[in-house]
Amino acid sequence: MTRMSNLMIQMPRYNYECNNCGEIVVVFHGIEETCTDCKACEQKDTMKKTLSVPFIKKTHTVSGVNSKVGELTKEYIEMNKEILKQQKQDIKKETYEPS
Repeated sequence: MTRMSNLMIQMPRYNYECNNCGEIVVVFHGIEETCTDCKACEQKDTMKKTLSVPFIKKTHTVSGVNSKVGELTKEYIEMNKEILKQQKQDIKKETYEPS
């Protein structure tokens, strides 16, 4: 993944096949980049990009109810904020002996 102005952007996934040994690999890189050399047979300029099907997940099912993935993430964040808040309160109540 690449960090760009505080946003996490996942790199595109590409499938490549070696014309020499037939090795198939999945590579993550920017749209302007390419993979040309095969690491399996160590030959240069033998990798060819193959067709890959994009996977896009728009909704997430929770307990049989469709909800947006972002809503589920927000729910987990809020839940963990409450846990952290409680842990901080518990730590403040503890007394420590000087060493």
